[in-house]
Amino acid sequence: MRYVLSRYAQDYLPIEDYGIIGDLQTVALVGRNGSIDWCCIPSFDAPSVFGALLDSKKGGFFRIAPPDHLSMDYKQHYLPESNILLTRFFTVDGVGEVTDYMPVSTSKNLSLMHHIIRRVHVVQGSLPFEMTCKPAFNYARDPHIVHMVGDGAVFESPQLSLSLSSTVPMEPDEEGGVHASFVLEAGQTIFFLLQSSVAFVDVPAIHSNEEFQENFLETLHYWQSWISQCRYQGRWREHVHRSALALKLLTYAPTGAIVAAATTSLPEGLGGVRNWDYRFTWLRDASLTLNSLLVLGFSEEADAFMHWVESRCHEMEPNGSLQPMYTIHGGHDMEEHILDHLEGYRQSKPVRIGNGAFNQLQLDIYGELLDAVYTFDGQDSKDLSYDLWMHIYRLLDWLGNNWNRRDEGIWEVRGGTQNFVHSRVMCWVAFDRALRISRARGFPAPRDKWTNCSAEIYTDVMRHGWNDEKKCFVQHYETDEVDASALLIALTKFVGPTDPRMLHTVNRIMRKLMREPHVYRYIPERAANDGVGGPEGTFSFCSFLLVDVLSRAGRLDEARLLLEQMLTYANHVGLYAEEIGLTGESLGNFPQAFTHLSMISACYNLDQALNRAQYRY
Repeated sequence: MRYVLSRYAQDYLPIEDYGIIGDLQTVALVGRNGSIDWCCIPSFDAPSVFGALLDSKKGGFFRIAPPDHLSMDYKQHYLPESNILLTRFFTVDGVGEVTDYMPVSTSKNLSLMHHIIRRVHVVQGSLPFEMTCKPAFNYARDPHIVHMVGDGAVFESPQLSLSLSSTVPMEPDEEGGVHASFVLEAGQTIFFLLQSSVAFVDVPAIHSNEEFQENFLETLHYWQSWISQCRYQGRWREHVHRSALALKLLTYAPTGAIVAAATTSLPEGLGGVRNWDYRFTWLRDASLTLNSLLVLGFSEEADAFMHWVESRCHEMEPNGSLQPMYTIHGGHDMEEHILDHLEGYRQSKPVRIGNGAFNQLQLDIYGELLDAVYTFDGQDSKDLSYDLWMHIYRLLDWLGNNWNRRDEGIWEVRGGTQNFVHSRVMCWVAFDRALRISRARGFPAPRDKWTNCSAEIYTDVMRHGWNDEKKCFVQHYETDEVDASALLIALTKFVGPTDPRMLHTVNRIMRKLMREPHVYRYIPERAANDGVGGPEGTFSFCSFLLVDVLSRAGRLDEARLLLEQMLTYANHVGLYAEEIGLTGESLGNFPQAFTHLSMISACYNLDQALNRAQYRY
């Protein structure tokens, strides 16, 4: 497809037009137009230094591309088995490419220094390029000074400095950025090196081509070596590998936490208000994270994430409860603020930082946590410590007295608490998994008490959570509406995937919530008041859950068709946002870890089911 880049010069790229690079502490989003429009330094949840994604005029960007007036085709892809991104520009006069990556530090220590390397190369002909680097520190709230030093420039703000070096001469502009224009002939290559520091630093001497090549190969070998550990060799290997590489980019190496997404405030509906900050770690993701990492063979990452989870168990509230989410560092406070000075992606306001859901009551998290602990404990050479068990003991003591409370649930509603069925089911999961661990390990436990509590919850859900007229599990006890979270009932083994109640529920979800192959969470105007309003797209997480449930129920043809349809909705480099809109566009924060985790699980379980069916025949 042919584009004129000026179309996007003052506007926004579609969310799906981005790839990401990263160094296991933060990431940068690189558009297909050669512009880095989102990057937070020194960590995922730090203030942005490039934020044009949320305000094209104020937010700041770092763009390298041929001039806007040229008509061209452009393509973007990852180098195989890596997170090194290549953006290629095609014109009648020449073909050029920009290769972007961030060198990965293997140290577990927190680093305030990060590097973005951009290699510009012309493959054939002759091609002019323009480079503009215009940071906007602290979400475009902090002023900065530009110093032209040596072979580049230093951007100095009160809390952070960036230095940019290259062999290409740069000139400052009047808006706090620097600019360069240059022409490359076939075979010529230049580099740009962006480096961060908490204090003013001189521009580092530009490396030689040989040094850059050595650094590039080290980064390439790191990613290729990492993905080579993946045990999955099934039918959808390429898609699974790309999702694994994306999840690795969303991992905060110093603590092992995985952020829900790399961005904040990308809208779930264009022009709407469903704009949230996802640069934190949810306990809800724990079970699926552990399962996906372990089935793929990434035990080191599973160990690190489990260590992060265990640390949260050591930080319970005085009453024995837990928060639903924490910062990647393990922090407890994510107070929500609105950045009124930013217009939001395509005028979708408000722009939020922080997430007020951290102080909600979400009872389902205890089931997800205990399921994660159970999964981890079931692995060879994985030992659950007695100290952690005693924290779990205390946690279940609290849950035994609170499981029947109304809560905000899996969708974190802000319109009032409800008796959510999913929350009740996951409370049952918490006691079920704890009983299994206790029996396997011989840990002390009030087994009769936990068994009775488990039975009471089970009976409660079957009595109040099932609607015999609609033939489905409902969203909450006060409604007859179905919710896609009911799919998790089968995945948790609360009931089996071929249980008549589950089959009826699946069929109702497919009739009421499905726009093939996509699945909505629920029908907003009929379900619980989420207190937000505004439009939203279909949730890809729910679509992949449906694949998983269908495959476990033996409906393999339906599951395979649905999965392979969903795989076509990944973007050009295999990434997913949280949602998909009516015309197939990506919506919500990007890339979304939960979507990639559920896709891995769906691919793995369907592949196993197909293999078993083949073996039988």
